[in-house]
Amino acid sequence: MPPDLAAETTPDITARVCRAACRLCARLNWAPVTELRLPTGRRLDILALKPDGGLVAIEVKSGAPDFLSDSKWPEYRDWCDALYFAVDLDFPRELLPEDTGLIVADGLDAVMIRPAPAHPLAGARRKSLTHRFASLAAGRLAALMDPSGAAELRAALAVE
Repeated sequence: MPPDLAAETTPDITARVCRAACRLCARLNWAPVTELRLPTGRRLDILALKPDGGLVAIEVKSGAPDFLSDSKWPEYRDWCDALYFAVDLDFPRELLPEDTGLIVADGLDAVMIRPAPAHPLAGARRKSLTHRFASLAAGRLAALMDPSGAAELRAALAVE
């Protein structure tokens, strides 16, 4: 293992795998957003919008303990057309369910090892989730373009 990766913490691994998975999404012409909150209160690590309008959920796992302690990921199937796990090279892949897609990160790059089976969303849920996706992405872009305006808005909302 390269020395820069030897001292990685769990949050470091999660962030690295997430970045690598987002890079893969970009190469696939999928538009990813991270940390999208669902109406249920759960948070998807990555939701990617495909060119055909399909929605792909990617659950990032930093290691076996992260996967084994998580019982909520099956709920994510209800909010996407396809569900993937993104892990690093050291993750014991035999733990992951065969009926999900698999993305493996190596440093800041990732490859799709196994495509996810499709389970299409209902039209109303797709519309609602696509709107949530677009609003989050547009809000983040606006905040990048005007950080002080975004900070003022957050402060005003916190007071309300």
